[in-house]
Amino acid sequence: MLSRFASFLPVLLILSACDAGSTVGTSTGVTAPGPLRGCSVDSRPPLAPGGYYTNGASVCTADGTPHLFHGVARPSLEWNSGGEHIGLADFQAMASWHANCVRIALNQDFWLEGAVLHDAGYQARVEQAVHDAESAGLDVILDLHWSDRGDLSVAKLQGQNQAGTSNQQQMADANSKQFWSEVAATYKDDGHVVFELYNEPNKINWDVWLKGGTVGEYQAVGMQELYDTVRAAGAENLVIAGGIDWAFDLSGVRSAPIAGHNIIYATHPYNKADNVKSRWETSFGYLASNDTAPVIATEFGDSTTNCSGAWDADLIAFADAHHMSWTAWAWYKSGCNFPALISEWDYTPTLQGETVKAALLSYPYVPAGRPVDASQGGVGGASDGSTSGGAGDGSTSGGEGGAGAGGAAGAMP
Repeated sequence: MLSRFASFLPVLLILSACDAGSTVGTSTGVTAPGPLRGCSVDSRPPLAPGGYYTNGASVCTADGTPHLFHGVARPSLEWNSGGEHIGLADFQAMASWHANCVRIALNQDFWLEGAVLHDAGYQARVEQAVHDAESAGLDVILDLHWSDRGDLSVAKLQGQNQAGTSNQQQMADANSKQFWSEVAATYKDDGHVVFELYNEPNKINWDVWLKGGTVGEYQAVGMQELYDTVRAAGAENLVIAGGIDWAFDLSGVRSAPIAGHNIIYATHPYNKADNVKSRWETSFGYLASNDTAPVIATEFGDSTTNCSGAWDADLIAFADAHHMSWTAWAWYKSGCNFPALISEWDYTPTLQGETVKAALLSYPYVPAGRPVDASQGGVGGASDGSTSGGAGDGSTSGGEGGAGAGGAAGAMP
């Protein structure tokens, strides 16, 4: 199936072979940045055990080797506390495409005690997913995907930017701070776990994004306070912060960066009118071009009816030329409107999935994650840690089976 992308593969292979000082023209018409300062530092910032630090636009391993995250985004634990088809075999299939990272979407109401939607088994399921992913050779991004406007009494999951629901909101809230305090304390000793503070801030300005403030009927918490909460828990793990405009726009980071260290900024370039390729450089590419901060596209894809994979190919080429990391949306059985990378749970790739798979296979492959004793469910062990929505005791289902969980038009999940 990769033969139809024969013209695409050489471009990726050339880009992946270029050193950091190369200048490469991309199909978006943007010239790639010059050399990065790399990982040489006089005083290395603190890092979590086995983890990474940042320097300029570079992510670095503990021994000072530049590193890029290339992988997939895995939904379902945001709308179903049991997850759907998540387990060791699922993560091993990602690794067979040579992904070195998986982004797992979470819901703070499933996690937090005291929430009406709390599931007593949720934290253990997340821990099992992290364990299985790492044993398959994947680093893990834990993404706070859905929140509740500071109201733990919410009892439904449908409806973006609405009061009384646990879903995508405009910005994080006070309960998000508690979520990150607990998550950071849980994974502070595992540097292979990365924290994405809030999925898709939207319909807010840069001041609220950074400092928080009143949004509609609730008090939003800004990225700085979420970051400070993670560090206050003693966690030096990498932290990811998505921009405004459904996480597409990072232009304000130039004048309003988060104060701290080991920070990556996230963008979500989907094929829609206000995410046009001519905006990529000024919206997020400039952070890499100017060697300011690392950038990762933690979601991207083409949700139009013409989802051929061309959008993904252009975004990946842009990312390669700009030394950017990426995780493609989404490793989930669905179709163009999602958009999905697989069409069946046997991991048959969609057209976009073929493009992403070809890109992943073109990179030099070095498994990530933390080595796990096979007797404890490591590589080659039984996938008894898999989770499935609906059948598991205590699971909470959004009633949509995942389909349509992306919500309003013009906004990705």
